[in-house]
Amino acid sequence: QGQLVESGGGLMQPGGWLRLSCAASGFTLDYYAVGWFRQAPGKEREGVSCIDGNDGVTTYADSVKGRFTISRDKTKNTVYLQIDSLKPEDTAVYYCANDWPPCILAMSRLLVRDNWGQGTQVTVSS
Repeated sequence: QGQLVESGGGLMQPGGWLRLSCAASGFTLDYYAVGWFRQAPGKEREGVSCIDGNDGVTTYADSVKGRFTISRDKTKNTVYLQIDSLKPEDTAVYYCANDWPPCILAMSRLLVRDNWGQGTQVTVSS
């Protein structure tokens, strides 16, 4: 059975950058929309970015536009999320998930799902 595994988080200083990975095993991510979500302490999970399966079109939440970059490496069956100019408010557990495209529908469906992976913790603090 296929699964996604998030990695790449850590304790970072404001202004830094990091790249999160979402690696798939047991199935091919190529044709799926893949979204990144985050959940900060005491807050609801929110979608931050998505990359579409067929055309690779990317979308971002307004709050992260210009700092987050989502990309896909089909040879590694992995989707990445690069976060630049880290801010303390980026502190959250980051999750990835996949669904059928397009992103605008996939993200809505994924947000209400109950089962999530372990995610990867990103902490931004000086």
